[in-house]
Amino acid sequence: MGTRKRINLMKFLTGYSDDLLLMQAAPEYWRNLDPYWNETGTPMRRYFHPDGSITADHGDPVWGGHESCYTTVTSLLGDGKVREHYVRINRWPQFYVSRKPDWGWELTNNICCYTSVPNAEKEDGTGPPFPVF
Repeated sequence: MGTRKRINLMKFLTGYSDDLLLMQAAPEYWRNLDPYWNETGTPMRRYFHPDGSITADHGDPVWGGHESCYTTVTSLLGDGKVREHYVRINRWPQFYVSRKPDWGWELTNNICCYTSVPNAEKEDGTGPPFPVF
């Protein structure tokens, strides 16, 4: 049986682009600007960079040019096991980290969800989603 390895989350965050999906609890102002929420376009993209910054595509209606940064938080027990692992973006509620069925990543809180976009062409990238029958 293999052993579990601790994953370098920052490597995975910075290796993909992410779709930003707003939840019902997001402020109405943001939801009204979101093309995906209003069914007028695709999800907004976000890019996590190794320096801890986050950027968006040019012309993103929600972005507004403000500075955004993230940090990964991992607290360990005395024996080295992970007690808590989450991502903090600015002063938003913490984002819980989970794996998607295509081995991509998802960061979720009560306001929004960042979900990694499959990048089959990248080293260690997730492949295209496989249909589930």
